[in-house]
Amino acid sequence: MKNYFDIFSRNKTKKVLSFDGGGVRAIAGVVFLKQLEVATGRSIFDLFDMFIGTSAGGMNALLVAVKKMSAKELHEFWARENILSSMSASWENKTSFLHTRPKYDGIGKTEILEKYLSVSLIGDAYKPVMTLSYDVENRKPTLLSSMNTPEIKAVSAAMATSAAPIYYPTSELEDGSWHIDGGIVSNNPSLIGYAEAMKLFKTDKVKVLSIGTGIDREKIDGAASKKWGALGWLKNDVIGIMLEQNMDHEIAIDLMKEKYLRINSPTEKVNKKLDDSSEINLERIHLMGMEWWSEFGNETIKFVNN
Repeated sequence: MKNYFDIFSRNKTKKVLSFDGGGVRAIAGVVFLKQLEVATGRSIFDLFDMFIGTSAGGMNALLVAVKKMSAKELHEFWARENILSSMSASWENKTSFLHTRPKYDGIGKTEILEKYLSVSLIGDAYKPVMTLSYDVENRKPTLLSSMNTPEIKAVSAAMATSAAPIYYPTSELEDGSWHIDGGIVSNNPSLIGYAEAMKLFKTDKVKVLSIGTGIDREKIDGAASKKWGALGWLKNDVIGIMLEQNMDHEIAIDLMKEKYLRINSPTEKVNKKLDDSSEINLERIHLMGMEWWSEFGNETIKFVNN
């Protein structure tokens, strides 16, 4: 395991980059961070001291910490060709009319992650990194990290944190445990990153830049929902509702105050579904990221430079 603690930087403010989950909508944050790199002349790997993410955000965190990826390279990882490949489905999955099987088989996603992360372990990360998942057999949240679980493959951690129920199969780690998407526990892992950074770096001088994936403001028909069973709730994006709870954000504001900066907005025209990879939706996601830069760019530059 790498020694991440630099005694000579004890008094330096540590900066954590936190990525929300949100499927393809995670691209908006990558677009935003590309602009941050251009404005500062530094890569996100160099700008931050620790990385944490949930689901698609966990994949981003691992790629940056383990492979030193810039936001520009992350954007290339999220190319439409890769997205479509990651949504592979077997004949059994495609013909599962009543959602008796996951929508995707996970094979294509594994192949894409192996292409970029190779055989790297989490412990190979050049800076501290953490992903959140949920251990279904032991019924408990799990924080996979370069400090505490260095022997876990980075690909395995990425598959575990992004194993969204209904969309992807439960994922098995090298230790035999079975995991689903960390968004079930906390889709915005900023608070966890803040607490873990204070423990790791032994300082309370910690700041968190929290990257969201858009907020769905579409109204749900309350009266109609009284009649919904499993299929009704699935049709109306029950997983998205679970992932978009905002309590972590409100607590983070109260606890961290000026040491916390949240980048997020309503999704507007962006499809609320996690897997809409149509060209028009990906373009809308890109525009959302650019709108975030227009709104939060100057504030973010000051945040990371101070």
